[in-house]
Amino acid sequence: MSLIISVDRTDPRTLPVQIADGIRQAIDSAHLAPNTRLPSSRALSVELEVARGVVESAYDQLTAEGWLQPRAGSGTFVRRLTGATTPTRPSTTSRTSGTTDTHGRIRLATGTPWVPPISTAWKRAWRDVGTVPQPQEYPDPRGDRRLRVAIADLLGRARGLHTSAESVVVTTGSMHGMSLALAALSPEDGTSPPVLAHENPGYRVATTAARRWGWSVFDVPVDHDGIVTDDLDITPQTTRAVYSTPSHQYPTGGLLPVGRRRALAAFARSRNAMIIEDDYDSEFRYDVAPLPTIAELAPDRTVYLGTVAKTLGGGIRLGWLVAPPDVVEHVAHVRADLGDYPSAPVQQAMLSLLRDGEWDRTVRAARRVYRQRDRLVAAALAPFGELRGVGAGMHTTLLLDAATATAVAERAAAAGVDVDTLARSTRSPSPMTGLIVGYGSVSDDELTYGLDMLVDALTSVS
Repeated sequence: MSLIISVDRTDPRTLPVQIADGIRQAIDSAHLAPNTRLPSSRALSVELEVARGVVESAYDQLTAEGWLQPRAGSGTFVRRLTGATTPTRPSTTSRTSGTTDTHGRIRLATGTPWVPPISTAWKRAWRDVGTVPQPQEYPDPRGDRRLRVAIADLLGRARGLHTSAESVVVTTGSMHGMSLALAALSPEDGTSPPVLAHENPGYRVATTAARRWGWSVFDVPVDHDGIVTDDLDITPQTTRAVYSTPSHQYPTGGLLPVGRRRALAAFARSRNAMIIEDDYDSEFRYDVAPLPTIAELAPDRTVYLGTVAKTLGGGIRLGWLVAPPDVVEHVAHVRADLGDYPSAPVQQAMLSLLRDGEWDRTVRAARRVYRQRDRLVAAALAPFGELRGVGAGMHTTLLLDAATATAVAERAAAAGVDVDTLARSTRSPSPMTGLIVGYGSVSDDELTYGLDMLVDALTSVS
């Protein structure tokens, strides 16, 4: 087919941007229908009289943003931008999602992200790794300073967290960063175990990490806004840290208001404790801009954790920790003592991805995908109960009584759809019960089928 687009070499926009803009406009105006096959990059480059790489760059950008979908051996097609409307069971042979198992089950998991196809920037990043001399010595336990500078810059523009390379430590992910922080914050005299105040319901892996490092865990309830800071006063005097997910409470979705953030900072100062702020998916908000980080509000009392697991994928194993200088120093000593050094090739690749703008492009593309799925999930489940976490992240929580939640999960499982209940994230009794519906890495068809099965189950048990 022939695309009705043109390029203008007097236009201040680059040629790839002009081509991408033209294709977006054609899709938006319905001149290009879903599942339409685009010309090959070679054919379009000849038609437009541009280099083939120019067209490939435009296609890569549109693929990352979710407009196009490459199909191996078939070409590049216009992606269907909304979920399917029929409850047809998706074919197991066409699934590529990490949440679909080999037995054809669909898992509406909460932590697995949508990841775009391999891009030109991704390929270039690993080519860059091959041009760097092999490291002869163990790397800096804090991480490559160039990458730490790039991460500090990223946090400043993406999260409003103004910091420097000296406060950043490169980790393999949020929970690795948490383990390093807990090790650094552990009292050296080996007296009574320190206590971690932790949200309940909350992220169970964080409590596992705490216990592995000899900490006790004290559950603090959450409500619709997040951790109930008034209840911190009843924590033991040996509380040395508070773990919180203030930007999108996991798993209930609360957005911790400024008043509670200040109360949390005041508590930390009064107890000589630290706040461990897990900012695991703050890039994805669809209603309002994220509130400023607690680390920006109380930099002297906060260990801030970030990761690329929810943007570039968990397999990369890279994240960061931002902390006061004394904590950074302790963390560096812990890593050196354990022989726990960051990977030089992975750091080089990440540096290349950040410099290329790949992180930003991926976030923009994923935000578009998640926004559509967030609305789809909300529309399907709103008639059955109160929804939490709508407008952010990659999962939505449906509040139900415990018996109903269990019954619905069991009925959905019988139909091949696995969904977690809040009980899985609850350690001590909590009034919050329900289902946690993830929509990150499933395909549109899988999500639609999964929601249909949940609606059937909810209708049956209501």
